Amino acid sequence: MTAITVQALRHVYPDGHVALDGVDLTVESGERVAVLGPNGAGKTTLMLHLNGVLTATSGTVQVNGITVGRKTLRDVRRSVGLVFQDPDDQLFMPTVAQDVAFGPANFGLRGEELAARVREALATVSLTEQADRSPTHLSAGQRRRAALATVLACAPAILVLDEPSANLDPVARRELAETLSKLDATMLIVTHDLPYAAQLCDRAVVMDSGTVVADGPIADILSDADLLAAHRLELPWGFEVQRG
Repeated sequence: MTAITVQALRHVYPDGHVALDGVDLTVESGERVAVLGPNGAGKTTLMLHLNGVLTATSGTVQVNGITVGRKTLRDVRRSVGLVFQDPDDQLFMPTVAQDVAFGPANFGLRGEELAARVREALATVSLTEQADRSPTHLSAGQRRRAALATVLACAPAILVLDEPSANLDPVARRELAETLSKLDATMLIVTHDLPYAAQLCDRAVVMDSGTVVADGPIADILSDADLLAAHRLELPWGFEVQRG
């Protein structure tokens, strides 16, 4: 089943900036796709179209066969969970458990069903013991995983993560990667962190100036030094691309 179909997607901001200029993208159910590109490439704008935060100027977005639009937003947002780069965008309640409960409660879950959903999400991200703590008392890595739990509690089929490894120390990076690698959801990871993308994804899409400029197996993309240089992407010194 096709999870995401983007056709001729164009987005022009009110100031006239063309952020997306005819993006075509298809993602099959269960795929893990890294969305790479320099600042200003349109990656985050694309991400925000996938659950209707932004509305297309022209073109279409479909998720699990549902066309994204005003009348379908509730169903779309059940299917697509966005995990933002800054956990403060998703953590605002007095306790971690209350934050995790907020989304599914908004979708109508109550009582033991809601409590079970919260327990499951917290267990998935290894934060069960932090359930009654304030999010402000968590480490950066724990906060990132708590933000992920707020989305997982809504049981989305598709996860879209914006720079998930940003500002994390090596241990927190590893812990988050281990959590993500165990999930069954279709996954889009928007990132500048090429090794992290290689660790988690089999496919990469490169965007620049609002268009898709490359799409293929991630090992092939990361082995193409000319492609990376042309779009201001760079692997760390000494990093070797592992081919399957």
